[in-house]
Amino acid sequence: MAGSEANETGKSKTVQLKWSLSTKLLLLTIAFIMLSEVLIFIPSAANFRNNWLKDKVAMAAVAAVGVTTFDQREPPRVLQDRLLAATGAHAIAVRSAGLRRLVAMDRMPSSVDISTDLREIGPLTSIMQTFETLFASDGRTLLAIGTPPEGGEALEVIMDETPLRADLIAFSINILQLSLIISFVTAALVYISLRALFLKPMEALTHAIVAFRDAPEDKASRVVPTNRTDEIGLMEQSFSDMQEQLSDTLHQQKRLADLGLAVSKINHDLRNILASAQLFSDRLSDLDDPLAKRIVPKIFHALDRAVNYTKSVMDYGKAQEAPPSRRRIHLRKVIDDIGETLALGDREDIDWYIACDDHVELDADPEQLFRAMLNLCRNAIQAMESDNRPEVIRRLSVYAMQADVGILIRICDTGPGVPEKAKEKLFQAFQGSVRQGGTGLGLAIASELIRAHDGTLRLVESDTGATFEIFIPMPEQEQVLAAK
Repeated sequence: MAGSEANETGKSKTVQLKWSLSTKLLLLTIAFIMLSEVLIFIPSAANFRNNWLKDKVAMAAVAAVGVTTFDQREPPRVLQDRLLAATGAHAIAVRSAGLRRLVAMDRMPSSVDISTDLREIGPLTSIMQTFETLFASDGRTLLAIGTPPEGGEALEVIMDETPLRADLIAFSINILQLSLIISFVTAALVYISLRALFLKPMEALTHAIVAFRDAPEDKASRVVPTNRTDEIGLMEQSFSDMQEQLSDTLHQQKRLADLGLAVSKINHDLRNILASAQLFSDRLSDLDDPLAKRIVPKIFHALDRAVNYTKSVMDYGKAQEAPPSRRRIHLRKVIDDIGETLALGDREDIDWYIACDDHVELDADPEQLFRAMLNLCRNAIQAMESDNRPEVIRRLSVYAMQADVGILIRICDTGPGVPEKAKEKLFQAFQGSVRQGGTGLGLAIASELIRAHDGTLRLVESDTGATFEIFIPMPEQEQVLAAK
């Protein structure tokens, strides 16, 4: 069912990509170029109409010069017919000194439908009259007024607008065809360029994102950044880095899941083994031996801690940690208990130094504080044991002091220190290990336990070895009293 749902989801997403970026880009490019052609066509058509009329008026002006040389009041009929046929006009007149002299006429129209003064026509008027001509019906009468021959005020030509409309429509069709060709050629060039520069890298990133979503652990879905230095190059590099980080996180989560599964499997058997060890310890307590009576309680305590630790490790694998049960405790006794657990008092290869007054108290969970400090001390011992040369001093020191608003604890060693690479992710599980083969769980657990006490755990810069500083604040009521 889950697989079918996933397939259905994938299909629906594929359907949503029907209008891809490539299709949208091509259509938008054609649309915008056509819009540009329309904006170019409008003034071009108006200019064509004006030039057509100016040519007709110019022809009539040249003819009028010859006709006006006759002394007769009216030119011969044959000459008028030739003039009107050449210009395509119904009537031609010259206006001078307020008088209109008729140059040629075949018939006088009853009315003039539209008048155009070519001497002072503006762009807006020209465009409006052009659209009127395009959408007008045939048979309209047009009066064109232009520059007359020398000595006149105006030359008036009355003509049928139908030939002008036919030529204007033919011009518009030619412009439309040319615009379509230019639009498709330009759109193709723009589309090919933008697809190569932007769309193909974006499609590759899209496919990589989908593949990474479906199989994040598959290395074949990784994006290999190109040498581009623009925004797409930055996107490729950022996505590649994100894939690496997510893959590392998923790998860590898998290790945590495997750890939790392994612990849950062995937890039952380990508890049985510890229970058997507790039974044997009970028998030792019956012995009338002072040494046994002194050691057996510590064995009991160690076994109880071991049982609790198995549960704690499982809880950590589940990313859960019990909230601290805070009590008023003596810090020196916790430190002494750590020394006995690690048998530091009996070791000759490591100096165990404690600088903590007996009266230092703090508000904390004794078991969790013990675990946090034990992890730090065990890490310090393991670091110092990596160099077993006899001339090397191995010393583990614990300093504790009362601060104004809390307790400050420092755990110092004379080991090789923390590598620079490990400092970046020092308190992250499986990443912050300071030694070869380590898991980094000790520091991660210690940091989590100290944070649960509202405290801080940090690495302090030191000349030799490593120094970890724990700060646990005192309760708010005590801070208020201390401030007073």
